[in-house]
Amino acid sequence: MVKEPAVSVLVPAYNEASRIKDTVQAVLSIPEVVEVVVVDDGSTDATAEVARASGARVIRLPRNKGKGEALNRGAALCTRDVVLLIDADLGVSAVEARRLLLPVLEGEADMTVARFPAARHKGGFGLVKGLARTGIRWYTGLVMESPLSGQRAMTREVLQHLLPFASGFGVEVGMTIKAARLGFRVQEVPVVMTHRETGRDLKGFLHRGKQFWHVARVLWQARNSL
Repeated sequence: MVKEPAVSVLVPAYNEASRIKDTVQAVLSIPEVVEVVVVDDGSTDATAEVARASGARVIRLPRNKGKGEALNRGAALCTRDVVLLIDADLGVSAVEARRLLLPVLEGEADMTVARFPAARHKGGFGLVKGLARTGIRWYTGLVMESPLSGQRAMTREVLQHLLPFASGFGVEVGMTIKAARLGFRVQEVPVVMTHRETGRDLKGFLHRGKQFWHVARVLWQARNSL
């Protein structure tokens, strides 16, 4: 049986004024959610104002610090027994996050990870995802279909053990490895979520290059902590 409402939602956001309203309202429609914290990571648009008007508690960072640091700043404001991490660009599909919450609320998992459907368009060549998947399996034995997914639910105990999160785009890989090493039950959950996909253009390849470096750095740090 699902527990009483006890979920905090933490959303790092950077220049997502066009989508943050739908994202916040979607998670607020989930029965178990009682608070949404948006960390505006140095946006230059109206992300903070739109998020606040949509019902979220907002904290603003003076300049862009990266996803990991945004999560670190916002974690202290999440007061409930279960914490849901989601990306700001999910829009109305963020309502699917309830699928992540139920296994945690029902005691079947300590941390859940969203497994997205196949991308509608080809992005990169799978190098970052392959590196992340291989690294996680090497260090933990876990076989992850969506090792880079930022949509995750976890108990407060897990959250406290994972802090501080790794900086940059290696945050998801870092939290999976750390959670598994500590003996927490990690479970992937299929969801029908959509978010902005990175294309095969210069901007997209630069993004993935930076992401690859960040993931590699986290994996090297995990090696040194053996």
